[in-house]
Amino acid sequence: MRFLRESLAVCRNLQGSFMAFLISRRKKKCIKKQQKNYLNLLKKSPSCFHAVKTMKDMLDMEGFEEIKEADKWELKKGGKYYVTRNDSSIIAFVMPEDEFSGYRIMASHSDSPTFKIKENPEMQVDKKYVKLNVERYGGMICSPWFDRPLSVAGRIIVNENDEFVTKLVNVDRDLLMLPNLAIHMNREVNDGYKYNAQKDMLPLYGDIDSKDTFMKTIAETAGVKEDDILAHDLFLYNRVKGTIWGAKEEFVSSSRLDDLQCAFASLKGFLKGEKKAHLAVHCVLDNEEVGSGTKQGAASTFLYDVLVRINECMEYSYEDYVRNLAKSFMLSADNAHAVHPNYSDVADPVNRPYLNEGIVIKYSANQKYCTDAVSAAMFKDICKKADVPYQVFTNRSDILGGSTLGNISTTKVALNAVDIGLPQLAMHSPYETAGIKDTWYLIQAAGKFFA
Repeated sequence: MRFLRESLAVCRNLQGSFMAFLISRRKKKCIKKQQKNYLNLLKKSPSCFHAVKTMKDMLDMEGFEEIKEADKWELKKGGKYYVTRNDSSIIAFVMPEDEFSGYRIMASHSDSPTFKIKENPEMQVDKKYVKLNVERYGGMICSPWFDRPLSVAGRIIVNENDEFVTKLVNVDRDLLMLPNLAIHMNREVNDGYKYNAQKDMLPLYGDIDSKDTFMKTIAETAGVKEDDILAHDLFLYNRVKGTIWGAKEEFVSSSRLDDLQCAFASLKGFLKGEKKAHLAVHCVLDNEEVGSGTKQGAASTFLYDVLVRINECMEYSYEDYVRNLAKSFMLSADNAHAVHPNYSDVADPVNRPYLNEGIVIKYSANQKYCTDAVSAAMFKDICKKADVPYQVFTNRSDILGGSTLGNISTTKVALNAVDIGLPQLAMHSPYETAGIKDTWYLIQAAGKFFA
């Protein structure tokens, strides 16, 4: 009898272990599939304008209705809506069926450091080459832009029937290159080099036979006549495709992980969440990399305007709006620095995030991040409910760090807010690296946040 009981216990343990193995295996497959889908979204989003278009397409598939800032809003209970500004920022929300307890807002940004194509971009060199005149957008690492295929994406404005019409452009082929100067002519390159944006960072477009064809290429790609183009916002982007790699395929590398990794995870969690207890808002703003001080940035009135108009459509008073803000919570989601394997000394001695070990909560005594004790506790509780890990980031006390959109946006819409992000390496490189698990962690947490 005793032997039988022991045998049954062993069987149950084996069964439990086997089930745990199967669940773990399914989870790994789910994470990898999710990451492949995410890389596909990144491929569709070579510029901030394309990123917003990709999100619009995803929202359309889920039955959301686009509304315009210039139109009168008539919002229905239970209605699902989104609105854009400048084609580079987007806010999606779901109207509550009944009374709600504050707003749940998850904010991220659509832009990444790159190079913007100047007006009259073509420049001749010795009547042999044609290169393009560009300027920096944001604070990028310059060196990885060299010796890899590049192209151009963004938007153009054309006149159609006396109306200004926006058309997205993506020259989907290897079009440009930034060739390095040979070491024989720059012996100090491996000792550190200060790049001059006007001299070193101008991409080669073609030989002299390519003269006066760049805007023609843009026009042909957009399906318009060259003379119809009135203006443009065009940017360089890295053509090297995103990939999953590592000994156990545990890492992912791609362009624009900062901050489309958070933006797409926010949207996935927003669509996944039940959105019943609060008025749920998915918010992606532009121009974070250049200070957010634009009409479509975190320092603008975009989020404030949308929330006030929602409040008015519900026939609430301004006092009701302020009261609901006091019960609200925002996740400012922008990627965080992971400990670098070759430069571990630049990380804080104890607050040291690593790839694949969870969402990062970011702190700054000087309020570069909006996290405080209350908002940190609230987010930790969300992670607990979602059963996902979290980590903590602070800068070394002797190293200045960056900032994000959280502390800027809360000056316009005052509410409890926490700065979070996903750990990554090579931030502001045209090819960044993150952990394959972390995107999935944020989607799960965002789903609970939007419950």
